[in-house]
Amino acid sequence: METLKPHSAGLRLLFFWIGILATIAYRSIIVLNNIGTVWVQVVWYFGTVGFVLYFLHRYQVAKKRARVIAEYKLAERIQSLDNLSEEERSAMRYIFTTLGSSKERWNYIVIFTSSTLAILIGIYLDFLS
Repeated sequence: METLKPHSAGLRLLFFWIGILATIAYRSIIVLNNIGTVWVQVVWYFGTVGFVLYFLHRYQVAKKRARVIAEYKLAERIQSLDNLSEEERSAMRYIFTTLGSSKERWNYIVIFTSSTLAILIGIYLDFLS
Protein backbone atom coordinates (compact mmCIF):
# COMPACT_ATOMS: atom_id res chain seq x y z
CA MET A 1 0.00 0.00 0.00
CA GLU A 2 1.19 3.53 -0.73
CA THR A 3 2.36 5.83 2.03
CA LEU A 4 -0.51 6.61 4.36
CA LYS A 5 -0.55 10.34 4.53
CA PRO A 6 -3.25 12.86 3.69
CA HIS A 7 -3.06 15.23 0.77
CA SER A 8 -1.23 18.45 1.48
CA ALA A 9 -3.10 21.14 3.40
CA GLY A 10 -3.00 23.33 0.30
CA LEU A 11 -4.62 20.69 -1.91
CA ARG A 12 -7.29 19.96 0.70
CA LEU A 13 -8.00 23.68 0.94
CA LEU A 14 -8.21 23.93 -2.86
CA PHE A 15 -10.85 21.18 -3.06
CA PHE A 16 -12.72 22.72 -0.13
CA TRP A 17 -12.97 26.06 -1.95
CA ILE A 18 -13.87 24.38 -5.24
CA GLY A 19 -16.82 22.74 -3.47
CA ILE A 20 -17.86 26.00 -1.77
CA LEU A 21 -17.64 28.04 -4.98
CA ALA A 22 -19.51 25.41 -7.00
CA THR A 23 -22.28 25.41 -4.41
CA ILE A 24 -22.51 29.22 -4.41
CA ALA A 25 -22.52 29.23 -8.21
CA TYR A 26 -25.48 26.85 -8.33
CA ARG A 27 -27.38 28.86 -5.72
CA SER A 28 -26.78 32.10 -7.62
CA ILE A 29 -28.44 30.80 -10.80
CA ILE A 30 -31.89 31.74 -9.48
CA VAL A 31 -30.80 35.38 -9.25
CA LEU A 32 -28.89 35.33 -12.52
CA ASN A 33 -31.99 34.10 -14.36
CA ASN A 34 -33.26 37.66 -14.01
CA ILE A 35 -30.03 39.22 -15.29
CA GLY A 36 -29.22 37.25 -18.43
CA THR A 37 -28.85 33.79 -19.87
CA VAL A 38 -25.15 34.19 -20.67
CA TRP A 39 -24.36 34.62 -16.97
CA VAL A 40 -26.52 31.64 -16.10
CA GLN A 41 -24.58 29.48 -18.55
CA VAL A 42 -21.18 30.70 -17.32
CA VAL A 43 -22.06 30.12 -13.68
CA TRP A 44 -23.73 26.78 -14.43
CA TYR A 45 -20.63 25.47 -16.24
CA PHE A 46 -18.38 26.78 -13.47
CA GLY A 47 -20.51 25.12 -10.78
CA THR A 48 -20.87 21.84 -12.64
CA VAL A 49 -17.14 21.55 -13.40
CA GLY A 50 -16.50 22.43 -9.75
CA PHE A 51 -18.79 19.61 -8.63
CA VAL A 52 -17.07 17.15 -10.97
CA LEU A 53 -13.68 18.02 -9.46
CA TYR A 54 -14.89 18.15 -5.86
CA PHE A 55 -16.84 14.88 -5.92
CA LEU A 56 -14.08 13.05 -7.80
CA HIS A 57 -11.75 14.10 -4.99
CA ARG A 58 -14.24 13.03 -2.28
CA TYR A 59 -14.68 9.65 -4.01
CA GLN A 60 -10.93 9.09 -4.01
CA VAL A 61 -10.68 9.98 -0.30
CA ALA A 62 -13.60 7.71 0.66
CA LYS A 63 -12.22 4.85 -1.43
CA LYS A 64 -8.78 5.15 0.16
CA ARG A 65 -10.26 5.21 3.68
CA ALA A 66 -12.31 2.08 3.01
CA ARG A 67 -9.28 0.32 1.51
CA VAL A 68 -7.08 1.20 4.51
CA ILE A 69 -9.74 -0.03 6.96
CA ALA A 70 -10.11 -3.31 5.06
CA GLU A 71 -6.40 -3.96 4.41
CA TYR A 72 -5.36 -3.29 8.00
CA LYS A 73 -8.48 -5.00 9.42
CA LEU A 74 -8.95 -2.02 11.69
CA ALA A 75 -12.55 -2.77 12.67
CA GLU A 76 -11.60 -6.29 13.76
CA ARG A 77 -8.42 -5.26 15.59
CA ILE A 78 -10.18 -2.86 17.93
CA GLN A 79 -11.13 -5.70 20.28
CA SER A 80 -7.46 -6.32 21.10
CA LEU A 81 -6.86 -2.76 22.32
CA ASP A 82 -6.73 -3.25 26.08
CA ASN A 83 -6.40 0.38 27.09
CA LEU A 84 -9.85 1.27 25.73
CA SER A 85 -13.17 1.03 27.54
CA GLU A 86 -15.90 -1.06 25.95
CA GLU A 87 -17.70 2.17 25.05
CA GLU A 88 -14.57 3.48 23.28
CA ARG A 89 -14.16 0.16 21.44
CA SER A 90 -17.78 0.28 20.39
CA ALA A 91 -17.37 3.85 19.13
CA MET A 92 -14.27 2.93 17.13
CA ARG A 93 -15.94 -0.18 15.70
CA TYR A 94 -18.85 1.99 14.60
CA ILE A 95 -16.57 4.49 12.88
CA PHE A 96 -14.44 1.90 11.08
CA THR A 97 -17.35 -0.32 10.10
CA THR A 98 -19.43 2.53 8.70
CA LEU A 99 -16.49 4.16 6.92
CA GLY A 100 -15.64 0.86 5.32
CA SER A 101 -19.17 0.07 4.17
CA SER A 102 -20.62 3.52 3.56
CA LYS A 103 -22.62 4.18 0.40
CA GLU A 104 -21.16 7.69 0.16
CA ARG A 105 -18.87 6.54 -2.65
CA TRP A 106 -21.94 5.62 -4.72
CA ASN A 107 -23.33 9.07 -4.03
CA TYR A 108 -20.09 10.62 -5.28
CA ILE A 109 -20.13 8.41 -8.39
CA VAL A 110 -23.71 9.43 -9.22
CA ILE A 111 -22.96 13.13 -8.73
CA PHE A 112 -19.70 12.92 -10.71
CA THR A 113 -21.30 10.95 -13.56
CA SER A 114 -24.46 13.04 -13.81
CA SER A 115 -22.44 16.26 -13.69
CA THR A 116 -20.12 15.03 -16.43
CA LEU A 117 -23.09 14.01 -18.58
CA ALA A 118 -24.74 17.37 -17.94
CA ILE A 119 -21.59 19.19 -19.09
CA LEU A 120 -21.39 17.11 -22.27
CA ILE A 121 -25.08 17.59 -23.05
CA GLY A 122 -24.79 21.29 -22.21
CA ILE A 123 -21.83 21.75 -24.55
CA TYR A 124 -23.72 19.98 -27.32
CA LEU A 125 -26.91 22.01 -26.83
CA ASP A 126 -25.16 25.35 -26.24
CA PHE A 127 -22.38 25.21 -28.79
CA LEU A 128 -22.80 22.35 -31.27
CA SER A 129 -26.48 22.18 -32.16
